[in-house]
Amino acid sequence: MKNFIEIDGNSLNLRKIRKLIEKDQKIKLSKKAKKTVLDSYQIVKSIISKEKTVYGITTGFGSFAQVRISEKDTAKLQENLVFSHAAGVGEPFDPKTVKIIMLLRANALAKGLSGVSPETIELLIEFYNRNIIPYVPKYGSVGASGDLAPLSHIALCLIGHGQVFYKGKWVKTSTVLKKEKLKPLKLKAKEGLALTNGTQMMTAVAVLSILKFEDLLKKAIISAGMSLEALLGSLTPFRKEIHNARPHYGQKKIAEIFRKTLEDSDLIHSHLKCTKVQDAYTLRCIPQVYGACLDTLKSVSKVIEIEINSATDNPLIISEDVVLSAGNFHGEPIALNLDFLAIAVSEIANMAERRIDRLLNNASNQTLPPFLVKNGGLNSGLMIAQYTAAALVSENKILSHPASVDSIPTSANQEDHVSMGSIGATKIIKILENLDYVVNIELLCAFNALQFHKQAPSRINKKVVKLISEELEPWETDHIAYIEIETIKDISDTEDFKKIISGIKL
Repeated sequence: MKNFIEIDGNSLNLRKIRKLIEKDQKIKLSKKAKKTVLDSYQIVKSIISKEKTVYGITTGFGSFAQVRISEKDTAKLQENLVFSHAAGVGEPFDPKTVKIIMLLRANALAKGLSGVSPETIELLIEFYNRNIIPYVPKYGSVGASGDLAPLSHIALCLIGHGQVFYKGKWVKTSTVLKKEKLKPLKLKAKEGLALTNGTQMMTAVAVLSILKFEDLLKKAIISAGMSLEALLGSLTPFRKEIHNARPHYGQKKIAEIFRKTLEDSDLIHSHLKCTKVQDAYTLRCIPQVYGACLDTLKSVSKVIEIEINSATDNPLIISEDVVLSAGNFHGEPIALNLDFLAIAVSEIANMAERRIDRLLNNASNQTLPPFLVKNGGLNSGLMIAQYTAAALVSENKILSHPASVDSIPTSANQEDHVSMGSIGATKIIKILENLDYVVNIELLCAFNALQFHKQAPSRINKKVVKLISEELEPWETDHIAYIEIETIKDISDTEDFKKIISGIKL
């Protein structure tokens, strides 16, 4: 198996990125892309030598676009851009996110429309492959003119300034470059602009959010299935005829998954002839709600895969006679889709929290002891776990307000509409973190609820129960709740758990 993936600006996708992360693979610039990049770089050199007026190459930036820059100052122009634009604040992005930002920026530059030298991309690739992680604060981008501040912090390290996370600690970039025998980049015409003008911060967060939501949705399917069994829910609402009558892809797929994972449940078959007519919506409408969220995930994924392989800086170097100044840096496609994805993530948490309440509330389920503990009163059981889930879900509702409906003009009103996709990016990180906890709280409650039934759950859920039982005991007397929540969260992140649910294909 190859231990690297070639990037060329055209063929990177979510599947390859997942593989890069999980297999810790390296990247390299394809030969074809290297030639294309070199051709584009030669065009920029020609523009400089002929003293043509081209935005960002022989002019200032933003509202300074009318200021002409002499040939002798072109390199200083690019360096000044990086220095002045590295204005981010707040805690830094985690190393994995910064690596994906660098991957996506290198891939975009590999399209050969940005005018940078191959050596510039190669240094970015070296940073990625050697796990040299620039300090990139989370806040400072407004999502138009690209993610200027975050990308400038990466460019700052490429030219030997700033600090990087290296072998477990923060170190001066210049120190690490010497140790790794790498030379800092000497920016040439257009290169500072090309490195900083793009959508790769918000796109990287979108990529990682998609991959995380895929994983969490599978977990949520398991926890919902266990709750359905514990609450003596019916599989009738999952029948194929129902969903063929309303054939949305996601709805049909979710119903199919539940049929396959629960059809062998002794627990569900034990009450087929009960008198209950209908289940509550959070059981009966799982295909419709989870299905719509799955469709959202699929739709957003398509948009983000286009963005991954797009040139998003300005201007674009088409040929020596065609250098086009436009707005591919504007983050609206990512902003709108991050907001859409955030709503879908929040909806999964909404459903899960309501099922948590049904598992704990004897007035709703009428078969399980209050708060899933035998000696209630002396013991409170999992009562407060629902409070925690409610708090997380409430926070998600606030965070799911669309960031993209806002815009604050920048650069002396030259940039008079911005996407705020960067805000959508930082929000969805927290929304997904909250969903993870809510799903695991449902998993904990469903695990305990199943202990009160004599009949066996489905084969897949029996495996989940067995795995959890290796670390946790049923809640017969009060336990320290937060430890149980964190433990079950750790369990659901193990390779053993992932293996159990690996058969779920979205």
